Amino acid sequence: MLRRLIGSLALLTVLLACMAGLMLAGHYELEKPIELPLGQTSIVWQVDRGSSLTQINRQLHQRDILSHPKLLSFYARITGDTAIQAGHYQIEQGESALGLLAKFNQGTVISYQITFPEGWNFQQWIAQLATVEQFAEIGQLSHEQIMTGANINQPHPEGWLFPDTYSYTHEDSAVDIIARAHRKMRQVLDQAWQGRESDLPYASAYEALIMASIVEKETGMAVERPTIAGVLVRRLNKGMRLQTDPTVIYGLGDSYRGNITRRHLKTMTPYNTYRINGLPPTPIAMPSAAAIEATLHPQAGSSLYFVARGDGGHYFSDTLAEHQKAVRQYQIRQRAVDYQSAPKAEN
Repeated sequence: MLRRLIGSLALLTVLLACMAGLMLAGHYELEKPIELPLGQTSIVWQVDRGSSLTQINRQLHQRDILSHPKLLSFYARITGDTAIQAGHYQIEQGESALGLLAKFNQGTVISYQITFPEGWNFQQWIAQLATVEQFAEIGQLSHEQIMTGANINQPHPEGWLFPDTYSYTHEDSAVDIIARAHRKMRQVLDQAWQGRESDLPYASAYEALIMASIVEKETGMAVERPTIAGVLVRRLNKGMRLQTDPTVIYGLGDSYRGNITRRHLKTMTPYNTYRINGLPPTPIAMPSAAAIEATLHPQAGSSLYFVARGDGGHYFSDTLAEHQKAVRQYQIRQRAVDYQSAPKAEN
């Protein structure tokens, strides 16, 4: 009995030693640098959702990228590293099969970026997303479908997306990015609203968001945001109409061709702040955090008017007479599409 037990232990020891040797040899083989075909220095490899590591290893072998697919699959099963996440992976010339396995296990997929500048409107966001091939389907969705998918529980999407640069992977959808931008805007707005100054003419954070979008479109120089916000707040407090060109332009929609006219200023729309009192019904663009902050902390002062100087900045006036003089001095006749306007003299 004892001899049989000793023999079994000896056999087990030999088997374990053989397995250890095989593992060591396999580990050595899997640490060798990968040689990519056709002299390539790197390639992008797509792993589809639901793919197994065995399938991917076999496909890599068929493309002459992986020399020992069964060995890598066996090694992964022994070590418990069979997890693989979908996405695009960068395979570099010279990295090892074990390094590639680690990428698969950790989900180290390629990250791309897309930027949305401050002051863009919702339609510009959609157009920007549609330029990315994997997001092309966004152009086929209605605003309602996009808002539902992004969990934007608002009657209108304008203003509710935070302008920023967003990273995404092959697995993300356009609606995923919209949803992230919305969550960030809600976070920025809520935090700023909690720290707002007292006695502001806003009944809600949403009204502040509307004003911030106007401040964003009116501002050519970032340093002027609080000053412009101060003018607009004082006009609201005094019951004066805002009379801002960007709101008029937004209300004109696709009919606007780059030059605002007297007829445009007289055309009644919900956004024509030359014709309506108070704020327009929705934001007109996606404001920056700085514009929101300026709206909730406007600069104190006495100016009620401002006019663009033509260099991105504005001339601010306390009185109508001073403003009219500044208009004659600075007002340009031909206005560019992205012209940053100013409140005009009261009729």
